[in-house]
Amino acid sequence: MEENLGRIIAIDYGLKRVGIAVTDPLQIIATSLTTIATPSLFLFLKDYLQKESVVAFVMGMPKGLDGMPSKMSRAVEHIGMQLKKKFPAQSFYYQDERFTSKLAMQGLYQAGYSKKDRMHKNNIDKVSAAIILQSFLNRKECL
Repeated sequence: MEENLGRIIAIDYGLKRVGIAVTDPLQIIATSLTTIATPSLFLFLKDYLQKESVVAFVMGMPKGLDGMPSKMSRAVEHIGMQLKKKFPAQSFYYQDERFTSKLAMQGLYQAGYSKKDRMHKNNIDKVSAAIILQSFLNRKECL
């Protein structure tokens, strides 16, 4: 029988919207969950943690093509510090999020979404969060 490890939540942070993805309790598969308005992030997470066992947060860290911090990096770090303070029982990690929006659009295309749905930023953000989370899971397996 498999051990229930608890879920991992990924956050694709943006100034207007936040994409959220989550693993299954065995931490095998990353699934897009939702997109929420940025000001609702902490309330959403608090409510979710009351319903589900969450052991870690993974936050997408925006970087430039050269691997250096981008303009959004400071905002993401600030939110990351707040997350660590508000949810000290959960582990916290950053994951490089370069190219996730482009990969999300390709994934939506391959899944047969209409052009209108592929351009809808809510869909892109939550799929980006799933890509960030799957990249983290893949990296974790290599450690």
